[in-house]
Amino acid sequence: MRQPVALAFMLLWGGATLLLAEVRWVQRPSLAQRLARYGPRSALAGRPVLDVESWRDVIGPLCHGFGERVARIFGVSEDVGARLRRLHADVDATGFRVRQVGWATGALAAGAVMTAVVGPPAIIALVLVLGAPVLAFLIVEQRLASASAAWQRRVFLELPVFAEQLAMLLAAGYSLGAATNRLAERGQGACAADLRVVCARVRQGLSEIDALREWATRARVPALDRLIPVLALNDDAGDLGRLISQEARTIRAEVHRELVETMERRGQQVWIPVTVATLVPGVIFLAVPFIEALKIFSGS
Repeated sequence: MRQPVALAFMLLWGGATLLLAEVRWVQRPSLAQRLARYGPRSALAGRPVLDVESWRDVIGPLCHGFGERVARIFGVSEDVGARLRRLHADVDATGFRVRQVGWATGALAAGAVMTAVVGPPAIIALVLVLGAPVLAFLIVEQRLASASAAWQRRVFLELPVFAEQLAMLLAAGYSLGAATNRLAERGQGACAADLRVVCARVRQGLSEIDALREWATRARVPALDRLIPVLALNDDAGDLGRLISQEARTIRAEVHRELVETMERRGQQVWIPVTVATLVPGVIFLAVPFIEALKIFSGS
């Protein structure tokens, strides 16, 4: 009888010890914590156990991994961090995914509350509970994708003007670094914003060509990918301005070709309602005598 009681007491004692060891006010402060009050105050000194930053540190990686998996399921292959860097966003990839999962969780809660209040059929309730968070997640993802595509389009449309200005400055005697700095300081638009990042990377110790290649990798614009190798000939080519001017004309011709394609496509779309509006009454007018003729032949 004494042995089971002693064993239960030992197990209870060990469990209580392990449980109390996790409680903060029972734990013995470490040497670093006891000496922290006498040293420089760090960012973690006096930080509570549960605050916004610690909560974000816990759920941030989980939301990031979950968001990436869900985005891949729906066909999004480009990294969210690359798109945020392209847009010069203030939030990082983890913060964006946390916000996105937060919107999805809010939509899930709203769908569950609506289902509990209204009491729709099972299929509609399932659509509300499961479809609302998926829709909220995809709306946030689509907004980021649309903003990224719009930024790439702006870079593509501004690239011929940027290349021509760069060619004029190089022909006037400017170096490549001085020309890019001048365009970054005085320019406005997507290319100027990206050039300011390029100049900042050069000031951090990166070479001009490597910084421009980083811009091409971040922007993912085919015309820019063709322009950067021409700029890489800065140390070898004697007449770089002429080469850049030729590339600018090529990019401008590509922009003009896409504009013509867009105009032709919209011109064809104009005829769709006209065709439908004329085809339906024509079919009706043809069907009436055809049906009457069938009645006559069937009666005879």
